[in-house]
Amino acid sequence: MKKGYRFIFEMDADFSHNPKDLERLYAACVAGAGVAVGSRYVKGGAVENWPSNRILLSKGASLYTRLITWMPVKDPTAGFVCYKKEVLETINLDGIGFVGYAFQIEMKFAAWKLGFKITEVPITFIDREFGTSKMNKGIIKEGVLGVLQLRWQSMFKNYRKKLTNTDISASVNFQQSNVAIDGK
Repeated sequence: MKKGYRFIFEMDADFSHNPKDLERLYAACVAGAGVAVGSRYVKGGAVENWPSNRILLSKGASLYTRLITWMPVKDPTAGFVCYKKEVLETINLDGIGFVGYAFQIEMKFAAWKLGFKITEVPITFIDREFGTSKMNKGIIKEGVLGVLQLRWQSMFKNYRKKLTNTDISASVNFQQSNVAIDGK
């Protein structure tokens, strides 16, 4: 952000996320989204080469997150994301506490709670050919308990203050709302 980039992308470096999809995430942000999520679970999205237990865990985590937080994002654990600079400047990144996959949920939740528009863009996620997953019981526990913690904390007025980067909050307009799902 210090270099003046207007859009910041996050993706898996093992090519589970297709670099060609970066353009579609970028286009969604240019069209008005504050956050564009490469989504496996919207119409047109897919997963390839994942064992059924990982698909079940991932879809279950997504459903659990939506039910607890009411965040209208179908793939809240996705790690293929484009952020507008204003979103990351507005979020108090020091206030983001999760480190496992729950980090993905917390960043989207923070952006949503601060009023930014989130658009989901269908992608095909292809499991890595080399290396191993970092998934473990600790990460699952953080996700289950962390989502409950997010919901609990968000019920109080000071939660939005905790999320907001006070250095720039006065200069950023974050009155956008809604979540758009591309490819309905």
